Amino acid sequence: MDVRCYDEVKAAVGLALERYGRVDILHNSAGGCSSRVLGRSECFHELPIEVIDWGLDVNLKGPCRLTSVVGTRMAAGEGGSIIMVSSTASQHPGANVIPYAAAKAGVNAMTVGFARHFAPKVRVNCIVPGPFLTDISKAWDMDDFNERAATTIPLQRGGEPPEIVGAALYFASNASSYTTGALLTVAGGSGI
Repeated sequence: MDVRCYDEVKAAVGLALERYGRVDILHNSAGGCSSRVLGRSECFHELPIEVIDWGLDVNLKGPCRLTSVVGTRMAAGEGGSIIMVSSTASQHPGANVIPYAAAKAGVNAMTVGFARHFAPKVRVNCIVPGPFLTDISKAWDMDDFNERAATTIPLQRGGEPPEIVGAALYFASNASSYTTGALLTVAGGSGI
């Protein structure tokens, strides 16, 4: 589904409910910064409004819509766990990712707000990853990244995808039954 389209969000949730009867866990991981923002040479005020809108639609409005629709159903039923995904850019934005960072800061705020709104039956928490060596890193200058990581990230490297799984499993499982509204940073110490 395209999280920017409310009708597609409602249809996907309806399909899941029809097939499974309920949703126990929502992992809100749709998002992106991609080449629409990363590496652009324009100053922020020169970015086309379409680029800014795309970033806000995918990274902020999409998770907001999906969380609202699914969370409402969870709260009316047996409860559940909603896992948001933000970014350390939300707390330490670079000049080249302002729309993305602003959207992810909104995700942090939504996490706390929705945690209060859907309590006590629904837990809403957020993983705040730092730089991970996923598909997006294929566009990075890895020599430059590794040089910067050696001095700016205490663990001196980017994260590997399996290193984020434990955080998601924690929030999805009953191990986090007394955790809601939490922002868990998984970033090798970057930003401290």
